[in-house]
Amino acid sequence: MKTTRRKFIKKSLLTTGAAFFVPSLFNENDTAAYPVKLNYKPDPKTWSDAEVNIAWIGHSTMLINIYGKIILTDPVLFDRVGLYFFGGSIGPSRLTPPALTIDEIPKPDLILLSHGHMDHTDYPTLKEITERYPDKIDVVTAYLTRDITEDLPWRSMTVLDWNEETNLHGINIKAYEVEHFGWRFPWEKDRSRGYFKDGRSYNAYLIGYKDKKILFGGDTRNSSKLNVLRDESVDVALMPVGAYNPWKQSHCNPEEALHMADGFNAKYFIPMHCKTFQQGREPFNEPIDWLKKSVGNYKVKLGLEEIGQTFTLT
Repeated sequence: MKTTRRKFIKKSLLTTGAAFFVPSLFNENDTAAYPVKLNYKPDPKTWSDAEVNIAWIGHSTMLINIYGKIILTDPVLFDRVGLYFFGGSIGPSRLTPPALTIDEIPKPDLILLSHGHMDHTDYPTLKEITERYPDKIDVVTAYLTRDITEDLPWRSMTVLDWNEETNLHGINIKAYEVEHFGWRFPWEKDRSRGYFKDGRSYNAYLIGYKDKKILFGGDTRNSSKLNVLRDESVDVALMPVGAYNPWKQSHCNPEEALHMADGFNAKYFIPMHCKTFQQGREPFNEPIDWLKKSVGNYKVKLGLEEIGQTFTLT
């Protein structure tokens, strides 16, 4: 595990270092065509506040309208993720465009940040959104990660540790433990290294509003920890399914994600954390192809399968 992590750190540093010599990596809104085209595009203006709508915007970014309350998860909406430098990000570019731009996304009531990794807590995206709606958006973030974005003009910032909960806009949010790692930079302390009191953490969140419950799984490897939700009547599980090869110690594969969702009796399954950035060695389409092939072996039903699609729960 340590050897794999050292390789990951080396690869990340090489990518960042190379960026200093490639000016295009600073471009946050590259107008060049993306390698992968979208076949679907959500239209939030047509959504009814009498139902639940969930659109996959890309990577782990989900736009949720739950009975008129707008929630955005781990928003990453620019062309690159990585080190924020001189107003842009230095790092990997996205292969698939976001299904909605920042201009097209309605004002969120609430943003959920699962952990401090740069592809989940993307400072440029969060800066742009909060500056458009200063003092109007509440954010929930993981233990010892508030420093990453606390300078932004949030309406409120709530830090949740495992098994803690809060209520915002009538929405109940509870944090759950997953198995991942939390450092934003390799030299930082995090809980996967045993620093439980002074290390960065990582959350899944159970969203509860009126009679519906949605589990935002954040990032996790295969684990039974979410089985504590088996009696919660989870309607929809948003689960990561990519970057498992070779990062098995940090990410689950589609089969494992389905098994976990079945373990806590979720009714519907929506994939994320794939088909946006090339973060693993698995072929680009493999996670979704594997998911569609295997889902029939489980009780949970597939809600959607492509970026840009919308799942509706009436």
